[in-house]
Amino acid sequence: MSDIPVLKRGVQELSSSKAAEHDIERRRFPRPRLANFKFSDSSGLISPVVVCGAVRLAEFVIVACLGYGIFAAYLGGPSAFEGYTGYVLYGLAITTASAASILSFQAFQLYDLSTLTSISRQLTRIGAAWTLVFALLAVIAFFMKLGIEYSRFWLASWYLIGLFVLTGFRAALSTTLRSWAREGRLNRRAVIVGGGPAARDLIKALEASSDTDIRIYGIFDDRSEERVDKRIAGYPKLGNIDELVKFGRKMRLDLLIVTLPITAENRLLQLLKKLWVLPVDICLSAHTNKLRFRPRTYSYIGNVPFIDVQDRPIADWDSVLKWSFDKLVSLLTLIAALPLMALVALAIKLDSRGPVFFKQKRYGFNNEMIGVYKFRSMYTEQSDQNASKLVTRDDPRVTPVGRFIRKTSLDELPQLINVLKGELSLVGPRPHALQAKAANALYDEVVDSYFARHRVKPGITGWAQVNGWRGETDTKDKIERRVEHDLYYIENWSVWFDLYILIKTPFSLLSSKNAY
Repeated sequence: MSDIPVLKRGVQELSSSKAAEHDIERRRFPRPRLANFKFSDSSGLISPVVVCGAVRLAEFVIVACLGYGIFAAYLGGPSAFEGYTGYVLYGLAITTASAASILSFQAFQLYDLSTLTSISRQLTRIGAAWTLVFALLAVIAFFMKLGIEYSRFWLASWYLIGLFVLTGFRAALSTTLRSWAREGRLNRRAVIVGGGPAARDLIKALEASSDTDIRIYGIFDDRSEERVDKRIAGYPKLGNIDELVKFGRKMRLDLLIVTLPITAENRLLQLLKKLWVLPVDICLSAHTNKLRFRPRTYSYIGNVPFIDVQDRPIADWDSVLKWSFDKLVSLLTLIAALPLMALVALAIKLDSRGPVFFKQKRYGFNNEMIGVYKFRSMYTEQSDQNASKLVTRDDPRVTPVGRFIRKTSLDELPQLINVLKGELSLVGPRPHALQAKAANALYDEVVDSYFARHRVKPGITGWAQVNGWRGETDTKDKIERRVEHDLYYIENWSVWFDLYILIKTPFSLLSSKNAY
């Protein structure tokens, strides 16, 4: 932790006085008590959007399964009817009730996160919403003269059992969510950028607001302590903007709130140029701005308005889709590639002494170090762990088998294991070795926006690779073009884009002019 002393200073500021700690305890707005201020905070934010969506899906399935289950147990399923008329009627009623339940629960605000975490708020609402659904079914059946087609015992059983099961599900869910809330996994970890009166007013507005979902760690400001107080509204000043980048990576921040006025264009541009390398949401405080836009322009934390400047790439359901896509496709590919990988391993063993696999430290998501697996392509005694010297055409360090597997990218196949471990994605910016250079300079020294490519997980293949920017980076232009393509991918990601890149990858490998 000596590499970022600002973190130590932050803890000292947070615990500088008993009075400040007592103030943090008794005020309602969530703050990071010292016990919760973890340097090795590896538990990621659980997206409230995903939580609420998953609850909707789960309850739709619960209601439908109960309806079909009671129908099968009491009425014997479709075999009890001549033909499928009865089955269709019951199926229509079950599907309608399941969909209506979700709409009814939504109308009663049963999918708000603040409601989900409180069982007392849910008991009466869920009873009323569930009763409304069955009242609606009864009205529809009456006006369509279908009452005689349905079993009253089935309907009553479904209502009572459903009420019991849904209440139990909500109670268990509430307990789980409260546990996650205590761990801070439902609160976005945030800092305020910019101190002074603007930060103080913002904090007061947030404290007065209901249902905020952020946990503020402190304030960062480039101005000296003579111009900005060490503590603002009970929160410590933790450092300057350069220190914020290190702090943000170490603490896995989710949100940066900028308090600079919207009219300070030059200062905002300079600030955002430093901060956009972080995989976070960045928003601009708007609650004191005299210039007002239409309400849809703003996002809100509680009832405090903000202007979104940058969104975290691949968040909420997008991250779920990409995670699922990566795991499924990489597992199937790994199984299919096992015979080929066995042949490559045998060829490496017969070609030269040493291990089959080679593990190299590279930059991963959020600049974290990961160990990337490859088939060994160099002589063991000449392996370059940090890639301090680029591989060139006819490089004597590369074995005969290694030359072939590097040109065909077969040496990358073991990285499917990294994907299954969650360290890599199938598609994304390629992870670079720690000492990789272009024109005898480290990549981040050549390209100002280099670290912005680490806002997403790196990938086995990427948009740059399928466009010919793979292999040797001996010139400044080559790494600039690669980073340019990586940033385009991040800003335009979709599952279809990933699929397109994967389909195009085998064809791009046919051109191996830059791969040695």
